[in-house]
Amino acid sequence: MKQVSFFLLAIIIAFPAMAHIESGSMVNSKNILESGVGLGAVIAVVTSWSRNRSILWAIFHGICGWLYVVYFALTRAENE
Repeated sequence: MKQVSFFLLAIIIAFPAMAHIESGSMVNSKNILESGVGLGAVIAVVTSWSRNRSILWAIFHGICGWLYVVYFALTRAENE
């Protein structure tokens, strides 16, 4: 059940970016990255929420972005 909620949350967060890309407009990747939240931030927020269940930690880890994603991957691999 946790995996289902994890993926639903990721889809809900990423949906606006996907809709923007599929709209058919000629937008380069630089404009997409400047106009919204990056993929690293989305993954960081979702993984932080799944581990900590804290909004403040999720915001902080979203700011850290890919740094937290790498940290999460390294520390999770040790725990399993």
